[in-house]
Amino acid sequence: MAESTTAQQTFASWQKPDLDLSDAAWQSSSQGRGDVQIAFVEGFIAMRNGGSPDSPSLIFTPAEWRAFVLGAREGEFDLT
Repeated sequence: MAESTTAQQTFASWQKPDLDLSDAAWQSSSQGRGDVQIAFVEGFIAMRNGGSPDSPSLIFTPAEWRAFVLGAREGEFDLT
């Protein structure tokens, strides 16, 4: 089997900014309880569980967010 030439980052080298989300304008995906919320902060996209807003948020670069959304549209992710 041929070796992959795709470079992959390890978690140790994965650097995400420590964004201050305290004043973020969170947008809800729906009006339901416990839904996903997103906010646009300093050029990044933050996503959190609306039912548990104090839990950690996921931070995406614009390219990562696009890949996530495209994957979700194609059924790659189970968002239920």
